[in-house]
Amino acid sequence: MAAADEPPATRVDRVGAPTRRGFGMHLTLDLEQCDLEPLQDLRTTHDVMRDLVGQLRMTALTPPFSFHYDGGEHVEDEGITGFMVIAESHISIHTFPHRRFAFADVFSCRPFDVEVATRYLASAYGSRRPVAKVVERGENFVWR
Repeated sequence: MAAADEPPATRVDRVGAPTRRGFGMHLTLDLEQCDLEPLQDLRTTHDVMRDLVGQLRMTALTPPFSFHYDGGEHVEDEGITGFMVIAESHISIHTFPHRRFAFADVFSCRPFDVEVATRYLASAYGSRRPVAKVVERGENFVWR
């Protein structure tokens, strides 16, 4: 991807101190001002989850599952929901084309490169304003 095509710099807010004894990291990503086409495409959401697992060197336990939601009585809520179970936990994506918005989560008991995940997801959906947060989960969880 050319430098001009890269998403804007993203600040990653961290909630909780990183610790080796906790369970793991949970990246929450709000992708604002996205391109319309990827938000409407089941295949894009499927491929994004599959490719992200590889980029983060995680282990897929299921194939990605992507579903179209018609919005019911609220057409503006129409979009795609995707979910993938990984050995480390899960990846989920929810798109809202009418609002040019998507939400993505990566939850993992194994450390991963949050910046790689953020850049990849922002680029895949053409987000002009990605907002990333990382929460350290399971502060009192103790691995054997």
